[in-house]
Amino acid sequence: MTLATGTPRDTRDAVLHRQHSRESAARTYARTFPIVPVRADGMTVEGADGRRYLDCLSGAGTLALGHNHPVVLDALRRTLDSGAPLHVLDLATAEKDDYTGALFENLPRDFAESAKVHFCGPAGTDAVEAALKLTQTATGRRGVLAFTGAYHGMTAGALAATGNVAVKQPLPTGGEVTRLPYPYAYRCPFGVGGERGAELSAAYVERLLDDPSGGVLPPAAMILEAVQGEGGVIPAPDGWLREMRRITAERGIPLIVDEVQTGAGRTGAMWAVEHSGIVPDVMVLSKAIGGSLPMAVVVYHEDYDGWQPGAHTGTFRGNTLAMAAGAATLRHIAAAGLAERAAVVGARMTERLTALRGELPVIGDVRGRGLMIGVELVDPSGTPDTCGAHPAAPELAARVRAGCLARGLIVELGGRHDAVLRLLPPLTITDEQAEAVLDRLADAIAEASAATTGGRP
Repeated sequence: MTLATGTPRDTRDAVLHRQHSRESAARTYARTFPIVPVRADGMTVEGADGRRYLDCLSGAGTLALGHNHPVVLDALRRTLDSGAPLHVLDLATAEKDDYTGALFENLPRDFAESAKVHFCGPAGTDAVEAALKLTQTATGRRGVLAFTGAYHGMTAGALAATGNVAVKQPLPTGGEVTRLPYPYAYRCPFGVGGERGAELSAAYVERLLDDPSGGVLPPAAMILEAVQGEGGVIPAPDGWLREMRRITAERGIPLIVDEVQTGAGRTGAMWAVEHSGIVPDVMVLSKAIGGSLPMAVVVYHEDYDGWQPGAHTGTFRGNTLAMAAGAATLRHIAAAGLAERAAVVGARMTERLTALRGELPVIGDVRGRGLMIGVELVDPSGTPDTCGAHPAAPELAARVRAGCLARGLIVELGGRHDAVLRLLPPLTITDEQAEAVLDRLADAIAEASAATTGGRP
């Protein structure tokens, strides 16, 4: 077998060397996963060296159905065979009409009945920019409320709303952002944890906005993630989300929910907002909604549709293949009950990982929703904080990631200090694959932990 370029399998190192010499220093996944994939099916990826891996990264959540799912491939082949135009800017096509229908069929009912959709550039960050511009246009305001731990993208406005300091330091970002405390039970920003931490977060937000000397002008929007992904797989309590909806609604502040990573069944519901029952004003969607191909949209209440023609454009808003694959994917997730399946399998995996904490003290916390799971690794010999959380262990996490790769398992890191192992398997993961993931992960943690503690448990 050969690579797509005709390169023999046994020249994997040569391909990686050329990538290193030609591509930018901003490479991320390629640095920690020295793999040259040549074949992929479902959850399995085969490298040019013949090794096979279980993929628990899934394109950072893009591959809801895994690699090369028959539903996706059939949709792509039908579209290619039909002779449909693959690029027509934002003109109406049968494929676009069908995609919009599939999307609206699967949006929360109370949201969909008064919604408009805008097709953006193919990345989620552009949809975030569109959402911010939309609410700024509608309200005539400029400021944005965003949260600690947030990740919304790498373009100016989205980066300003992002919490990660490391990616913001080199250059100024656009926009006036007020940073608010996101409820993080394990490392509570108020040092109390649990439900009380979420209550304090809500109280802080409300009092800050109502304080005439609080320094916060009426904002154009609040943007949040119902489950923070890059921030460390931190689910917001449902009650806290309902409080954010109440606070913003009472003050005429549009609420934007970023569902780029949580959408399309990932959290055990088609959309993460459905767990709390809130109806946002704007939803930002990308990743899985394109059926593995580039796609991003912003969906919003029709009352905010005050844009002039051309207010937010982009050359690649009309990706016909992504629309075909995305429509097929959304309908298959709904028809096959994959969101419900994600809830069941995710709960089972989380339960087993939580049980491991007793055997492996380096596991500080296990959390998540559905098949969006985080395992935070810590130094159990370090001094705990006021909530009992031990210091983060990023070096240990990096060793565990490498140990997983050696065992044929792809997992990535995130969260504060990159100390959280993030599991994002496809929604099609089998029971056997789930057990294999947990076995390999547990072995990798135990080995890395033993090396850290000199063999002590």
